[in-house]
Formats: sequence, C-alpha cells, structure tokens
Amino acid sequence: MNLTMDPQPDAVNERRAYDATRRQAGAQRNRDAIVAAAERRFLEDGYAATTIASIAADAGVSVHTVYKSFGGKPGLIRSIRARALEGDGPVPAEQRSDRLQAPGVDARTILQGWGALTAEVAPRVAPILLLVRDAAATDPEIRLLQDELDADRLRRMTDNAGRLLDTGQVRPEISLATAADLLWTYSAPEVYELLVARRGWPIEAFARFVSDALANALL
Repeated sequence: MNLTMDPQPDAVNERRAYDATRRQAGAQRNRDAIVAAAERRFLEDGYAATTIASIAADAGVSVHTVYKSFGGKPGLIRSIRARALEGDGPVPAEQRSDRLQAPGVDARTILQGWGALTAEVAPRVAPILLLVRDAAATDPEIRLLQDELDADRLRRMTDNAGRLLDTGQVRPEISLATAADLLWTYSAPEVYELLVARRGWPIEAFARFVSDALANALL
C-alpha cells in the first residue's frame, strides 16, 4: 500500500509561484547583464565592430539568449537608450518631468527642471546616441534606427511643448511646432557633446544653459 500523500494544492501553487518568481528574476538579471555588456562593447569598440558573440561572452549568456531577448544590435541600442533615459534616481526621469508640469506650476520653474533633467540624462544617453549617429553614416539599418530614435524624441518634446503652452506663459507668436523644435534642439546629444564633452563645461553650467536658453527663446 502506498502511503505517500500528494502535496496539498496550496503548497503546489506556492512552489510554482516561487519558481516563476525565481525564473523572472533570473531572466531580468540576464537582461541587465546583456545591456551593460552591450553598452561597454559599443562604446569601446564601435557599433560595426561589436558582435553579438562578444556581448554574450561578456554577459555570461548564450548568443541565442541575446537574440531571443533583444533581436540583435538595434534592439540592444533601444534598451541601452531606454535605461539611460531613466536617469539616476529611483523614479524615472520621464515621470519626474511629467510631475514638473502639474497645473499651476510656473513655466520658468518647469524649464529649470527640464534643464536639470537634461543634464542628468545627457551623460548617460548622449554617448550612445552619438554612436548611432556616426554608425548611421555607413549602415542603412542603423540609419533607420536613428530616424526612429529622433522621431521618438521629437514626439516627447512635442508633448512637453504642448504642456508648456498650456501654462499661457509662452510668447504668443511661438507655435507648438516651434516650441517642440526648440526643446528637441536643446536636448540633442550634439549640444552636450559640444559644450561638456569637447569644451569641458561643468554639468551644472550645462543645466543652466539649457534652461536659460529655452526661457529666453520661449517666454
């Protein structure tokens, strides 16, 4: 006679939930390791010279895992950029940007906050965007990616411009498109490259420059 009792349903469900949580945590650790390895490789070796095999080896995963998780080098660039745009704090920079635009907030205060956030994320995101720009000159696939990233940044700047116009403090001759173009320009990686990377401006001075230039142009 078999006296072994089957596990209780609650115990089985708890074990399955625990196993699923462990698998999810392990998958996220792998993704984080792949993104970090890809960023290092891209910035050290360049886009064209970096291989998926070298990224996989650095991250301690298989080539298949990299392709399955990201689909190739363009997908890795998207993930590196997304992580960089979160900024340094526990709350992603985009969410903090949205909070700056609460009803009743002064437009100049909003622009000062945007200048600070631009300076926070630029050291993280500008190098990878500049890498994409340089690679796009000779790689049609990466040129399409550059167009995609540019369009996404313009979309976000257009959303921001619309909220800024809602304050009623933007000069009346400034259209939504013009305001969006100005925000898009002063958040461009090339501005960070010129002033901080090449001219050695302190990041605090860069933040003030962005906010003051936008205020002078828009308000």
